[in-house]
Amino acid sequence: MLKKEVKKRKPFQLVKGMRDILPEEQRYWDFTRDLIDRVAKSYGFSRIDTPVLEFSDLFVRAVGTSTDIVEKEMYSFVDQGEDNLALRPEGTAAVGRAYIEHGMLNLPQPVKLYYFEPMFRRDRPQAGRYRQHYQFGFEVIGEPDAIIDAQLILIASKIYQAINLPVNIQINSIGCPSCRPDFENELKDYLKKQKSKLSEVSQARLLKNPMRVLDSKEKEDLPIIAEAPQQIDFLCEDCRNHFTQVLEYLDDLGVPYALNPTIVRGLDYYTKTTFEIWSGADEAGSPSSEAGRQSALGGGGRYDGLLELLGGNPTPASGFACGVERFIAQIKETDAKVPEKPKPEIFLGQLGPEARKKAIVLFEELQQAGIRVAENFAKSGLKPQLEMADKLGVKFTIILGQKEIIDDTVMIRDMENGIQEVVDFHKAVTEIKKRLEKSVVSDQ
Repeated sequence: MLKKEVKKRKPFQLVKGMRDILPEEQRYWDFTRDLIDRVAKSYGFSRIDTPVLEFSDLFVRAVGTSTDIVEKEMYSFVDQGEDNLALRPEGTAAVGRAYIEHGMLNLPQPVKLYYFEPMFRRDRPQAGRYRQHYQFGFEVIGEPDAIIDAQLILIASKIYQAINLPVNIQINSIGCPSCRPDFENELKDYLKKQKSKLSEVSQARLLKNPMRVLDSKEKEDLPIIAEAPQQIDFLCEDCRNHFTQVLEYLDDLGVPYALNPTIVRGLDYYTKTTFEIWSGADEAGSPSSEAGRQSALGGGGRYDGLLELLGGNPTPASGFACGVERFIAQIKETDAKVPEKPKPEIFLGQLGPEARKKAIVLFEELQQAGIRVAENFAKSGLKPQLEMADKLGVKFTIILGQKEIIDDTVMIRDMENGIQEVVDFHKAVTEIKKRLEKSVVSDQ
């Protein structure tokens, strides 16, 4: 009887726009997490982690119905309980919800929070941009003073300085609900006259939210945007004073910035200060700088009306967020010093079932003694194990074979000169520690 031919199954592949972060990449992620944790704690920020799933209305209300995130990019669905949920597309709204829900208004103000989390947007995949991507963000809630905006910008600058990347802050003020309507009317009148020259995307935005046109990255829009009315000419006294103070603080701190009237940020919750972080190469800050707009490293600003919009009390707040994938790309470009994974100091080889039993116990004792040890217990032959030890570049190899089991000993091999010595099994850890210490001294 002929065997039935089994059709080979097609292997699964990544969902479009997603990625695997492989082991060789992890040192960059560890470095970035450690850096963000260190900077955040030095400025008094506490970490917050919010759920990946939130109610869709949280982001619809916070971000705005006419934004790309809500219109085209948000992963939303109705679950089995008929709740309308969304995968978190950005961090600020979720942090605001947590601040309200957990009564953080009763804590000493301002409350300083930071996060390092995955976000989800069904955006067009491109270099450094994925549908599941990570952001680190800093939020200060409960303080209206301009010094908060300036300090957040300083923190963002220092994070990039840590990887030897000079940055330039593109900064603007988009006013407040009192002074913005006059500017929006003026902008709308100007853009209507230019409508035939605008991209299809901006023509659609013009009908819903004229300020979103200023955020366009379409080539045909950039010359029109460059000649558009500027919000700074329409600021009320309070907004003008606030913006002036932010700039004065940045001058005092020596943080480079460029006034850029097109920095409106793509989310509805921003008021007053808005900014983006561009690499130092883009310091001209021209509104028509297509490269700068396309490759912004991060951004943020003030969002004094957001918490009230989410059902809380009127609460001033300010913050920023940066893409981790782009940050890591900059680490590689600037050749920043990223620690390698610590290499093992010794290798533990074994030969035979009884030796393997004793070897796994000895391995744990070495680990507990703080010795970096490698092994390959799955291999039964000694030769491939020694080849692995050689590739790892360990200083010493401990060998347990049948003879060593009978004698209750181990053999220690110096991998540099090949000298081997038999040592009592129960003194193996002490002896290895002594040899490693001597080796460190001789290397110095």
